[in-house]
Amino acid sequence: MENYEDHGLRSFLIKGLIIIAIALVFLFMGGIFTVGIIAAANDIPPRDLLRGQISQIEEPVLTPRPQETEEQADPEQLPGLSEIEPGQIPSLMAFDEAISQIADMVTPSVVNIRVQLRQEDVFGSEIFGEGVGSGVIYSEDGYIITNSHLVQQAEEMLVQLHDGTDHPAELIGADPNTDVAVLKIETEGLRAADFTSIENVDVGAIAIAIGSPFGLEQTVTMGVVSAKGREIAISTDTLPMVDLIQTDASINQGNSGGPLVNSAGQVIGINTLIISPAGASAGVGFAVPSDTAVNIAQQIIRHGRAKIPFMGIEMGENPTDIIGVYIADVMDGYPAQQAGMEGGDVIVKFNDVEVKTPYELLAQMLRRNVGDEIELEIYRDGEYFTLSMVLVEAPQ
Repeated sequence: MENYEDHGLRSFLIKGLIIIAIALVFLFMGGIFTVGIIAAANDIPPRDLLRGQISQIEEPVLTPRPQETEEQADPEQLPGLSEIEPGQIPSLMAFDEAISQIADMVTPSVVNIRVQLRQEDVFGSEIFGEGVGSGVIYSEDGYIITNSHLVQQAEEMLVQLHDGTDHPAELIGADPNTDVAVLKIETEGLRAADFTSIENVDVGAIAIAIGSPFGLEQTVTMGVVSAKGREIAISTDTLPMVDLIQTDASINQGNSGGPLVNSAGQVIGINTLIISPAGASAGVGFAVPSDTAVNIAQQIIRHGRAKIPFMGIEMGENPTDIIGVYIADVMDGYPAQQAGMEGGDVIVKFNDVEVKTPYELLAQMLRRNVGDEIELEIYRDGEYFTLSMVLVEAPQ
């Protein structure tokens, strides 16, 4: 019988050898697994790796993430992006400079007008009051366009030019129907403003008002052309004001008679009135379009007054389905009757321009002169035809 202690020692040694053998097997398997991973990662056969060619493995190059690069990636390599060249970036500073250039170009053609008015106080005593407004130089020899309501009742007028010099002014003529007046100062070499037709201006375009609100000379405000073709009845003693330009450029007392200009520095209208519950700018101002202002000014310069063209028709509410101006009656001896127009006719076009309302017809008339020959497209009893006539001066 074996000794119990010897048997225990032998059993302990056998267990130790088994554990060592198992450990060696795991180490061997681990080594093979590691070699396989390294070989696969470096794309080389395991046998080459075991033969000592591991020195041929290049150390991997790490590419930093985009935010870690010192230089930005080329925009042309990024989908949907393109490079912005210096100088092509839209800039509010460039816009500021453009508006300033327009102001610099136009303000030498804008004048301040101070008037002295003869009035009566509450006791009936005669007093003199003062008013202030603006004007725009029409010709280099001293003709100035302004508003009729500013100067028509003036006893004396003084025009201050951009250079600060004052010049007494003479009233050549004023037309309350269009609120256009012309003054004359005795000087030469003035910078006349550049005028353009309102037909060249779209609603939403930039509009710049220049004038003397509350006597503050050479004030520049900016907005847009809010609407065209507005009509406002001012008085029963005058024709309604038609074809007006509406703008949100700030217009206040003293802006009257000053120019409303476009982004090219061209005059598109003469500022004339505002609508405001408080009596100050509320963003709804109006200007006489340059088409009307220039035509009336030319008539005043030639004749000393405006000659409003006339056809001799009475207009009424249109009971037909035809879009146009309904003629209720024609007046004896005037061009409409002489041309063959009859009551019940509908004027559809005035010189190829569609007219839908009496206001639009009046607006087209104010752009014409006495003596002009015009053509009207007429609708009568299911037929369209054309009539021609020569405009005469409206009776007083």
